[in-house]
Amino acid sequence: MSTADTPLPPELRAWIADLARTEHRPRAASVSALTMVQERFGWVSDAHLVETASLLGMSPADLDGIATYFNLIFRRPVGRHVIMLCDSVSCWIMGRDTVCARLQARLGIRPGETTPDGAVTLLPIVCLGHCDHAPAMLVDRTLHGDLDAETAERLADGLRGAAS
Repeated sequence: MSTADTPLPPELRAWIADLARTEHRPRAASVSALTMVQERFGWVSDAHLVETASLLGMSPADLDGIATYFNLIFRRPVGRHVIMLCDSVSCWIMGRDTVCARLQARLGIRPGETTPDGAVTLLPIVCLGHCDHAPAMLVDRTLHGDLDAETAERLADGLRGAAS
């Protein structure tokens, strides 16, 4: 049985249930609950989504609609590290395509894919709100701006080394 199929641990279930009770409407706790599930498992599996929806008194379809709206909630497995490369107009004008091409070559994957060793997932993101430092990318929880291809490669290499 994979971790995606295991039930939520009792302490996480209790935390989600308590959070739902503190909100005027339990669904208001949905993003926080999904974030906690993702922090524990790395992504939100169908089984965990169903269990979380039940704790929040929501249908799985309603909770999935929320989960898929937010691009920082992952509904499929991702690598141990996630690179989100901004593909806004500002980043594109400032050289995003060159950075992306070099990352793809260095990692051996295209956007939306994970390296075979499971170390890194490369994802496009609509906007990181860092346009004054374009091109930009979010690496795990760290925002990087004023990127050039060499800096992006160095950051990716650090992730591969850290994941070993």
